[in-house]
Amino acid sequence: MTASESLGEQTPQQRHRIHPAWLVALVALIALIGAAGFRAAPGVLMVPLQEEFGWSTAELSLAVTVNLLLFGLTAPFAAALMQRFGIRAVTVTALLMIGAGSALSVFVASPAQLVLTWGVLIGLGTGSMALVFAATITDTWFATRRGLVSGVLTAGSATGQLIFLPIIASAAEGVGWRGASLIIAGGALAVVPLVLIFLRNRPSDLGVSRYGETEIAAPAPERPRGSAWGAATLALTTLRDAAKTRTFWALAIGFAICGATTNGLIGTHFIPSAHDHGMPTTTAAGLLAVVGIFDIVGTVFSGWLTDRVNPRILLAAYYALRGVGLLFLPSLLSAEVRPSIVVFIVIYGLDWVATVPPTIALCREVFGDRGPLVFGWVFAAHQVGAGIASIAAGLVRDHTGHYTIAWFAAAGLCAIAAVISGMIRRQHSAITMR
Repeated sequence: MTASESLGEQTPQQRHRIHPAWLVALVALIALIGAAGFRAAPGVLMVPLQEEFGWSTAELSLAVTVNLLLFGLTAPFAAALMQRFGIRAVTVTALLMIGAGSALSVFVASPAQLVLTWGVLIGLGTGSMALVFAATITDTWFATRRGLVSGVLTAGSATGQLIFLPIIASAAEGVGWRGASLIIAGGALAVVPLVLIFLRNRPSDLGVSRYGETEIAAPAPERPRGSAWGAATLALTTLRDAAKTRTFWALAIGFAICGATTNGLIGTHFIPSAHDHGMPTTTAAGLLAVVGIFDIVGTVFSGWLTDRVNPRILLAAYYALRGVGLLFLPSLLSAEVRPSIVVFIVIYGLDWVATVPPTIALCREVFGDRGPLVFGWVFAAHQVGAGIASIAAGLVRDHTGHYTIAWFAAAGLCAIAAVISGMIRRQHSAITMR
């Protein structure tokens, strides 16, 4: 017993009735919601942009593809930058970039300018606020309840979609797509003060341990300055080492298919596809908002399951279920909202990013402390798959007049992902991460 304990003094850990990790997680959740506005935008704004400028689906899909690729490829470097410069600085910078890209998009007059705003600026910003942000928060602040916390934070993107999608759809019809873009910018910028005030980089900044640990964390050493190149080197060496394992490639391929069948296809092309069948844009946007509702439920429940069930089994089941849904989708779309499409929306919503908590858990299990960085590269594969699917589906639509081939191809890819995920071996510390 220490002298302070014998005098009845409380340690810093004991003085916090509610562990500060939960406040950090709450602010991170709000930040993810604020950054999620653009995730809802392309599907809603593609039709108004086509009507005003006459651009093809493929041209608009190119901007979305650049966004999706940068969204993923930025993630591992953002994770390394968070380790070097702190979570708060990177998060604020990301939100400012999202706000700037959304606001500047109101001035676009050509597809190339849309690529610069939608694609480059917002892609870099959202990439720094990607799911690797949730993984970094979880690993930095929590020693237990990690599956649940990662599930809740992952659901933040779905919550953002739920909040912004109906608003953006209504704004696009009422005041035009430019007004909708400004709403997205405002949502991202409104979160910046909260992050500056309440988000802390690590438990030692407050003199506490991670949630679930009893030992107080040692004060953090001063971060090296001018080490952006060092952060990039760390991200690249992590990729080099992780790429030597079969587990990394299994996770990357599966997550690439995950991205192709969510952000790439449904997120970008569901509304235009429903519009092809005579469904009003606002109605289709409302259905995607329902996906967001059930995504919250599914992802949080998946996080809870990940703490209790073999994540390999969960991934295989999630991909198989998604493939079955996509197989039936072409026959479900119509001008009216029928019970069958509602069933599809509910099932797809529950499964939307339920894959994230078990994937994060496997990265942590196999790659240890470098788990968040490895997940960054796995997430990059997710967005590469999303980008390829986005442009491919646009080309399919332009050449065939419908999306049927894209839906069937995606269903086949889900079957492949289910098999690959189920075959991931049980292993610990598969590589030594230097």
